[in-house]
Amino acid sequence: MLRTWVFEFFPELTDQAAAASGQSTPQYFADYLSLWQRDEALGFDGIFFSEHHFGSSFSSSPNLLIAATAVKTTTIRLGVMGVVVPYYPAARIVEEIGLLDQLSGGRLEIGTAIGVPQELAQVGLTMDQARRMYNEAIEILDSALETGIANYDGEFFKYDNLPLLPRPAQPPQPPKWATVVSADSARKAARRHSRICTGFTTTDEVKALFDAYLAEAQTVGFKAGGDHLGLRRRVIVAESETAAHEMSHSAAERYKAFVANDPRMKFSHIPDAPRQSGGFSVSDDEFISGTPSQVADRIIDQCERSGARNFLAILHWGAGLQEVSTAHELFGQKVLPVLKKANL
Repeated sequence: MLRTWVFEFFPELTDQAAAASGQSTPQYFADYLSLWQRDEALGFDGIFFSEHHFGSSFSSSPNLLIAATAVKTTTIRLGVMGVVVPYYPAARIVEEIGLLDQLSGGRLEIGTAIGVPQELAQVGLTMDQARRMYNEAIEILDSALETGIANYDGEFFKYDNLPLLPRPAQPPQPPKWATVVSADSARKAARRHSRICTGFTTTDEVKALFDAYLAEAQTVGFKAGGDHLGLRRRVIVAESETAAHEMSHSAAERYKAFVANDPRMKFSHIPDAPRQSGGFSVSDDEFISGTPSQVADRIIDQCERSGARNFLAILHWGAGLQEVSTAHELFGQKVLPVLKKANL
């Protein structure tokens, strides 16, 4: 079975976009909440919100978006992919997990991430500091979710028998996810009994990363399979190939501008895109576009080849709300039924 999730960036409403659409910021929020409510009716399995700061998106506090969406829905799973751990005290992360799981009626998915270098730098955090903070916080999270008590004596966090409430609704705890871009981070996630999600690189490279995760899981006695693997891609879907091509070009230009200052990324397919050393490449496979049948075929192919049984769709990244809403409807009505029938 292939589970399909919306990966929600929640783009900032710019002055230009507001003027073109006649929307106010409160109405923009209300419209997106209605869209996420509609995603449940369309049959999406869940929504993963992203966390970004200091421009381009309104997702600086995704846990609040989960709380707001939870009261408008009843069955759809809700999570963050992932909470940028270095921004928060570790104890607060654990307590918010418990609170959100209770508020959502046990529908929470836990996702964690280290963060984006240029965003962390704006609050004086280096990637090395962020990694050390992340590693400590994850140890606290994993232990406290089991016991409800935080005990830790580290560089950044010191807790002495600290009770953390409320406890999650899902016993023994909600599913855990980690965003990974390397075999080492994948193996670490397996040792934590966490699911993993990745994107950007080619399907063959994704499979190699998944294979490293599954091998490590077997070594540590953790029973893992395709249900623990998530493939995240940017999707453009339209009724015609011509319309999809035009929208895909616009999305690529928006994305190129967004990541221009991210030192981790370089592109392998977009002409005249910035190239940086190190990090990882954004491959052709990252962008899936076409008619509903073409999109469904490409998603099934990539999931089959990589072994993923979770697909996270970033639908029409950075586009206006009307285009995004149309894409959700088209994907939900014509792509999702094909994915649900896929024999993977």
